[in-house]
Amino acid sequence: MRWGDMDAYGHINNVQIVRMLEEARIAAFGPPRGAGLPGVEPPVSVFDSVEDGVMTLVVEHKVRYVRTLEYRNIPAVVEIWVGAVKGASFDLHYVIKDPVTGQDCVNASTHLAFVDESTGRVRRLTPEQKEQLAPYRP
Repeated sequence: MRWGDMDAYGHINNVQIVRMLEEARIAAFGPPRGAGLPGVEPPVSVFDSVEDGVMTLVVEHKVRYVRTLEYRNIPAVVEIWVGAVKGASFDLHYVIKDPVTGQDCVNASTHLAFVDESTGRVRRLTPEQKEQLAPYRP
């Protein structure tokens, strides 16, 4: 959490919550290929292993604010796991917890798909991609 993430009420702003989800997604599964510079390898390289000309796009976010997430000068805890894996898309689920109390503050999910850049059509997940995601399902 950053000081600038607070809203006028001292809570982490809802827009920043979605950014926290993005940061957790990238930390866990890697950035889209070609973005940024090399650093620490993610536990699962799903997003950076897609072929050239394929984009990883967010189809939908669902965010439920269970309680306010107050600013703290330590990182929030974000748990992330893979939900449904379909033929051409998959879901990631998150819980953001207060780092001091351990209370759930946000429950969220992101529906993702791989899209062909030139045609705009959704690409089916490969067996290898499904295999990479399998260990992170409940």
